Amino acid sequence: MSSFSKLDPSTRVAVIGAGSMGAGIAQLAAQAGHEVCLFDLAPGAAAKAIARIGADLDQAVQRGRLTVDERATVGSRLRATEQLAELAGCGLAVEAIVERLEPKQGLFRQLEELLGDEAVLATNTSSISITAIAFGLKRPARLVGWHFFNPATRMKLVEIIGGVETAPALVDAMRVLSLAWGKTPVDAPNAPGFIVNRVARPYYAEGFKLLAERVAEAPAIDRLLREAGGFAMGPFELTDLIGQDVNLSVTESVFQATGYDPRYAPNLIQQELVRAGRLGRKSGRGFYDHAKDAAAPVVTLVTPAANPPSVRAPRDAGLLAPLLQRLATAGVSIHVDSTLPAEHLQLGELQLALTDGRTATERAAGKPMLLLDLARDFASTPLLGAAASAGAKTHLADLATLLHTAGIGLLALNDVAGLVVMRTVCCLANEASELMTTSTTRAADIDTAMRLGTNYPLGPLAWADQLGPSRVFGVLANLQQHYGETRYRRAPLLSRHHFAGSHFHGE
Repeated sequence: MSSFSKLDPSTRVAVIGAGSMGAGIAQLAAQAGHEVCLFDLAPGAAAKAIARIGADLDQAVQRGRLTVDERATVGSRLRATEQLAELAGCGLAVEAIVERLEPKQGLFRQLEELLGDEAVLATNTSSISITAIAFGLKRPARLVGWHFFNPATRMKLVEIIGGVETAPALVDAMRVLSLAWGKTPVDAPNAPGFIVNRVARPYYAEGFKLLAERVAEAPAIDRLLREAGGFAMGPFELTDLIGQDVNLSVTESVFQATGYDPRYAPNLIQQELVRAGRLGRKSGRGFYDHAKDAAAPVVTLVTPAANPPSVRAPRDAGLLAPLLQRLATAGVSIHVDSTLPAEHLQLGELQLALTDGRTATERAAGKPMLLLDLARDFASTPLLGAAASAGAKTHLADLATLLHTAGIGLLALNDVAGLVVMRTVCCLANEASELMTTSTTRAADIDTAMRLGTNYPLGPLAWADQLGPSRVFGVLANLQQHYGETRYRRAPLLSRHHFAGSHFHGE
């Protein structure tokens, strides 16, 4: 068995599949010094992909990222072919074809015969078992998962996944090669969805569920997760970008691979969009209208009342302390009341508290109550969401007045358990914890993968440590009590940290 030490710029690389991902991988390889042969079954597809790569390289020259000579050198390393036989002599083959098991298995059996005993076979699958793809190969030890993110030329993350038969030395070699290509590699488990597509499932699933419960309209949910949560995009604009069909396919793959665990079940809203052909940007319409002349969606915020209410605060403001400091800096008079529970404010006669996974109506005990959603940073957020208990919606204007003094807008949410940002973050942390429970994946790798692979503002486990694992545990317990669904069951590792009073990054 080879030591795989020959995976260097002298290795000729074959890329199979000339879509956006395959083209991106081919460009990466050429920029890293490899001779690259790009193959696609569709006539002319590989040549068109290389033309697109050329246009991208031209833009890099215009922006000063490449010299004219460097652009010419990279371009000269790329060759298109429509004959699989022309890949002979390649030492590394990277597959980026349709995300289905049987075509991938068939392709690798062909490549194994064509390329010989020393060639490395890599699959860019986003969710299919590496062991399953390698089944039937004569040399399954030479097949590895190498999952890039779109656009491959710009996204820094790559997941490296070994199957049951993958040689450990190959995983090591792919880590070195990834670094040489300018990527940040993480070792991912050969589990459904690997790291990113597994841990990210709740971002979409909870978004769809919150929309179904009418916590707010899709543009409002997206805006709250962007501006208060710090996420680059909300779940609906993100799935429109990815493609509703593509995102649904990954969900279905994870759902099937986990034995149809209901927490991963596809959502009817997304299924109906796909059935209607509303696939997002690529079809012109998904959750949003992407026509050039389409009007941007309008999200209406709560109009402030005439006079701000008086504010009483507890000695232990907890996560709300930065918000209180911000209000005080803006000139709001805040009176400390030692009789108030932690993270509870009193606005005149109105109760205000941070959501804990229960509804405002459940917590109100017959008195008007508002619940505030989580923010990534209460000290700087431009927007907050809040819900009112039954009969108390008019009091949202009082809260809007208070927040307006500190430059914060208020989005009215319906009284749905867990609200939006808190519920999303806790479910992401729980999913990451579940992955750690059932694999040897490290917290640092999960957080790195989610920051680089999805542009999350913070790794979900680092976020859980900031909130406190016990808070995450409590929110999920209240959600499970409210819905009676196993989707909110606490991961064993999260439970351990809750009972031990420890943190994910403290071990």
